[in-house]
Amino acid sequence: MKLNRRDLLKAAAAAGALNVAWPLAVGLTPAEAREAAEALGADYDPAPFTLGVASGDPQPYSVLLWTRLAPEPLAAEQRLPETVEVRWTVAEDPRLRRVVAEGTTAASATLGHSVHIVVEGLRPGRHYWYGFRALGKTSRVGRTKTAPTGRIGKALFATANCQAFHDGYYAAHRAIARENLDFVIHLGDYIYEHGQVGGVPESHVRDHDGPEILTLGDYRKRHALYKGDRSLREAHAAHPWFLTWDDHEVVNDYSGTGGGAPFMKRRAAAYQAWYEHMPHRDSFGAMALPDPEIHRVRRWGELLELTVLDLRSYRSAQNLPDGTILGTDQKAWLKQGIDKAPDAWHVWANSIMLSQLRSPSGSGYMFTDQWDGFLAERREVLGHVHAGGLEDLVVLTGDWHSAFVDDIRVDFDRPDSPLVGTEFTAHSVTSGAYSADWNATNGPLMGRANPHLKYFEGNRYGYDVYEVTPERFSTHMRVIGDRRDPASPVSTLTTFHVDRGKPGSYEDPGTKGSPAQYRRD
Repeated sequence: MKLNRRDLLKAAAAAGALNVAWPLAVGLTPAEAREAAEALGADYDPAPFTLGVASGDPQPYSVLLWTRLAPEPLAAEQRLPETVEVRWTVAEDPRLRRVVAEGTTAASATLGHSVHIVVEGLRPGRHYWYGFRALGKTSRVGRTKTAPTGRIGKALFATANCQAFHDGYYAAHRAIARENLDFVIHLGDYIYEHGQVGGVPESHVRDHDGPEILTLGDYRKRHALYKGDRSLREAHAAHPWFLTWDDHEVVNDYSGTGGGAPFMKRRAAAYQAWYEHMPHRDSFGAMALPDPEIHRVRRWGELLELTVLDLRSYRSAQNLPDGTILGTDQKAWLKQGIDKAPDAWHVWANSIMLSQLRSPSGSGYMFTDQWDGFLAERREVLGHVHAGGLEDLVVLTGDWHSAFVDDIRVDFDRPDSPLVGTEFTAHSVTSGAYSADWNATNGPLMGRANPHLKYFEGNRYGYDVYEVTPERFSTHMRVIGDRRDPASPVSTLTTFHVDRGKPGSYEDPGTKGSPAQYRRD
């Protein structure tokens, strides 16, 4: 019988071995923490490149390369010199023989001995391979790809979100690594900040009253634990990533503009640890901290315009008449982008649900931490989409741990209001969803309460793959068989299509008979 990480930790709790079971329990040495992590299925690349390599934010002539020197991955600080010279190489072949760019940089203790290299002078639409060398050791070889220019016939990419380490193995990332993709978008909840009660993550106990992670060292160790899943490192090494974040990278349901000095200190620690562990290119370069800039617009040839949103850093409190989820500057930037949008597919990377989701009873909203807590701003933005004549809008969303397909309407309370796009909300990688009984009971009720909701499936885990051509945008919902199996097989649950120039989605006839708790006929 296979046991997932949650089951192993529960078993340890029953046996009174909590502090041994949870790798980040207080008092463990880095070596003891690593032993506990390995008991939960973690492993690491050879030192000092234990956390692997990654690339991100691909543009036609450049890409960002990342690694971090961490000989003791679960230590808050590494026993390394203040600065370590790291050599990087980019080549046209996996053996790094046809070198096109190389250089050295200093990995500093100030940023956890992380490395962020912007490689310029590359050619559009090309695969490249890269690697690092430091302290007499070489890293694994990663593969990346630059964005194409001009007309292209197809783009193929994936999204992932919500990957609680303690809820299962990352078979979804294993499959992403093996997909023939152009890039990956991570939609947030890369880590979970849950504290521990007696050494067990808070999500394993009834009351969330244990100490949560608060310091830079705490967040560093949490990121390093998550990267202990080999499949996550493989997915990073296989494709370039675009990144946004949600709440658990800091703390549940936080507002980046709220809270006093203790929270702002915690947020700064969380943001720094996130930056140290991500292939993030920031327009402020080395001055990215304490506030990395997440939102950006990128093009994939003339086919696709990607808008990455930051729905945490600038938001106000929820449920205010004049509340904002975007912040003044980001909202103005988004509206300006809508006004200047090219003739292309317009894809918004959106960490939390944009579409209205009334509760199964039909009164009130399921969660106002998402766009439902910012009603006036949602109407303003979607009204601007309609008034500006923006077509071919597809919004890609995470957070919910379940799959939804929604029509996007300017005013969700008016079913006859203009239809301006489609939202696909993807399954989580591992993070626990509602029970099968809850889904079976409430799926149809949510459908009746939300006339724009076309599909809901909450019993599975996985990721989405998007196949984009000039004529059609297709979403393939990939699902894993079992979170308890790190090599779980993957299948396509169903596929939805959006035709160019025609707002609204439809399910592929070949997959329409697949299991779901709700689909609108």
